[in-house]
Amino acid sequence: MKAAARTKTPRKCVQKKFSKDILKDPVGVYCRVRPVSIPDQECCVEIVSNTTVQVHPPEGYRIARNGEYKEVQYSFKEVFGTTATQRDVFDVVARPLVEDLIHGKNGLLFTYGVTGSGKTHTMTGSPGEGGLLPRCLDMIFNSIGSFQAKRYVFKLDDKNGVDVQGDVDALLERQKREVLQASKTPSSKRQIDPEIADMINVQDNCKAGEIDEDNVYSVFVSYIEIYNNYIYDLLDETPIDPTKPKWNTCDTPVRNVELLLPQSRILREDQNHNMYVAGCTEVEVKSTEEAFEVFWRGQKKRRIANTQLNRESSRSHSVFLIKLIQAPLDADGDNVLQDRELIALSQLSLVDLAGSERTNRTKAEGSRLREAGNINQSLMMLRTCIEVLRENQTYATNKMVPYRDSKLTHLFKNYFDGEGKVRMIVCVNPKAEDYDESLQVMRFAEITQEVEVARPADKPLCGLMAGRRFKNQAFQEELSRQLELRGGPVDGDRERFAMETFLQNYPPLPSCELLDINDDQTLPRLIEALEKRHRARKTMREEFAKNVLSIKGMLQELDANIVTRENYSNLKMVEKNKIISEQKAEVERLEKKSKTLEYKIDILEKTTTIYEEEKRKLQLELENKSQKLQRQVSDKRRMEARLQGMVTETTTKWEKECERRVAAKQLEMQNKLWVKDEKLKQLKAIVTEPKAIKPERHSRERDREKAMPRSFSPPPVPNAPPVRLRHRRSRSAGERWVDHKPPSHVPMDTVMKPHVPHAITVAAANEKALARCDKYMLTHQELASDGEISTKLIKGDVYKTRGGGQAVQFTEIETLKQESPTGRKRRSSPLSPVPPDEATESEWTDVETRCSVAVEMKAGSHLGPGYQHHAQPKRKKP
Repeated sequence: MKAAARTKTPRKCVQKKFSKDILKDPVGVYCRVRPVSIPDQECCVEIVSNTTVQVHPPEGYRIARNGEYKEVQYSFKEVFGTTATQRDVFDVVARPLVEDLIHGKNGLLFTYGVTGSGKTHTMTGSPGEGGLLPRCLDMIFNSIGSFQAKRYVFKLDDKNGVDVQGDVDALLERQKREVLQASKTPSSKRQIDPEIADMINVQDNCKAGEIDEDNVYSVFVSYIEIYNNYIYDLLDETPIDPTKPKWNTCDTPVRNVELLLPQSRILREDQNHNMYVAGCTEVEVKSTEEAFEVFWRGQKKRRIANTQLNRESSRSHSVFLIKLIQAPLDADGDNVLQDRELIALSQLSLVDLAGSERTNRTKAEGSRLREAGNINQSLMMLRTCIEVLRENQTYATNKMVPYRDSKLTHLFKNYFDGEGKVRMIVCVNPKAEDYDESLQVMRFAEITQEVEVARPADKPLCGLMAGRRFKNQAFQEELSRQLELRGGPVDGDRERFAMETFLQNYPPLPSCELLDINDDQTLPRLIEALEKRHRARKTMREEFAKNVLSIKGMLQELDANIVTRENYSNLKMVEKNKIISEQKAEVERLEKKSKTLEYKIDILEKTTTIYEEEKRKLQLELENKSQKLQRQVSDKRRMEARLQGMVTETTTKWEKECERRVAAKQLEMQNKLWVKDEKLKQLKAIVTEPKAIKPERHSRERDREKAMPRSFSPPPVPNAPPVRLRHRRSRSAGERWVDHKPPSHVPMDTVMKPHVPHAITVAAANEKALARCDKYMLTHQELASDGEISTKLIKGDVYKTRGGGQAVQFTEIETLKQESPTGRKRRSSPLSPVPPDEATESEWTDVETRCSVAVEMKAGSHLGPGYQHHAQPKRKKP
């Protein structure tokens, strides 16, 4: 259990409740245009109205872009022209923030713009014309001047909290601080620096409208800068030991103390989840002069440098923090309540951002270049945070805002989360050279004013009766007046004077010395004087009793008057309370009405959001449907064009096919006609030829050896092309074959020669060839009974065996056989010459023999235009 007790318990995350009833205000963005330094200088910014400026490119950009340019207008909450004074800017921008500060609310005001646009002048001012910072201080002290607490009554701790000290502790600390200051500075009063005397001499006497007169106030100021993404305290006065050498980054001793860099500070989060700079110096001030003198002391330590754009260019972001602490008085109106929960702490942050510009214009090198890069990086992170906030609020997303990526944004995270009002002044230099930078500044301002910040809630009251301070003052004044009427206040001198007057009223005592024994006059004189004193004492007692009675009467009368006044005041209070209750009822009614209206507005906003979302979805769906329709139309057009091409191609193809078929049919008919003519001629020759003695028929071998040269009949059509020999096309075309032809294979250059495409021809079957094919064909030749060569095609399928080899399963045997035409009647030998006419008519005598080999013409054949060979030739009937 002890070990568990030592473990660090997780901190309870106090989530800020942003209810639907919380009102939001947009970030107030104002624009201030700096007057041009040179008369007749070319400008790129023009004021259109009191809320709008217009930015147009200069002549150089128009020439570079061939005259193509456009003018852009930007709207702000208010635009301050070149003639606007510091008082005008203060009344519109900073005065509401100071009033909220006095009423216990936070505020953030920062100036943004290009180097040389007037940011520091707007914030700090110049001699004779104070800026926003001295005017804010003057208004604060003019408002709370008579209600300030004594020094060191309020004491800040190291955790961004406030403690209240008693009168004795505050007195002891004042004496201690006075001794320390007396040892440091001479006893004479310090004179105000003449350099800042004109800047704080505002003389406007601005005051807040409503101030709680029953509270006491105290002001603390601090001044920091953010340089290269590090936070430095400009009011830090750490004592330096002169005996110890100081070392710089080069490990060499430094003699000049001013060259030593201060210690950077870190950001922390307090118990209320507000960010603060840990270990930052916070000085309690009691007047405008004292506060501005503290600011000027830190301003001298701020980093500035001479660049191409500005002689004193700020190289860091400066933040001047004004903390106002207020606590109520007790019921008697004399002392501050010691309850820490009733202390209200409000803060006003005045930020002077460093200038944003391109580094090539500043001609920066080395450390200046790094400074410019860090400045632009921090400003870019500020812009990124603003853009993410706007996106979350516009599209109802929940993206994480990258506050922690930069010290500048991390420090002011609470303001954008709803801890106070945010105001920005965009300073613009209208000269043409700053056109690009001014355009970027305007775009950032346009994005910023779209961000909404939750309105801070009012702080609860302490619950004591109002007017305690003035009642106590009236009682003290009345008591002093009554004492003066009764003889004035009783103090030491007054008491001695009253004693002397009282003794003077007594008769003087005579001399009490007895010079002689028989002296009988000294004692009687002494007795007489004592009796007179006794009578005077008695008379004074009676007079004192009368005075006591009269004073008692007067006190009773005073008490009666006080009671009467109290009754009267109670009656008035009852009437006032009645009026207040009526007003509260009216306020409650109006609040209920406002809540009802807000609820209706919320419902309308939700409905609008739903409709907008639905509209956006429908627009996206419409765009998708439009794109899909366009794609379908384009696909349809492509398909139509493709179909049109296919139709055209098919039409052309079929036209050619029809022409080819017609030509083949014509050729076929001509061949048939020729065949008929030939048959008729042969029949005529048979009929007209005289019968001769039939010669002896020799054997087929003898005829083969003594074959006479064969004459061919004339072509049927003179213009018909000669028929080319074609190979027989196997039925197994299209597959991968192994064509096994033994070495004894006789080549056949006739129509009976098988033709297998995509075949591997081998003389002996091998495993390599079988592995590459899926079909097998063995060509076997043998001599038939009639002496002709018979070719057998033994076909089979190739399978892979389980052992990794190949096996052939024979499935088909195809026989190709060729026969010579027989029974043809021809002359045995030309013994005698035959007349030409007779020879011509009797050269072919047997029609059946001449037609033993048929050639049939058929349209669509693959062997030529209109030809197809039969596999088996016509055989003569026995």
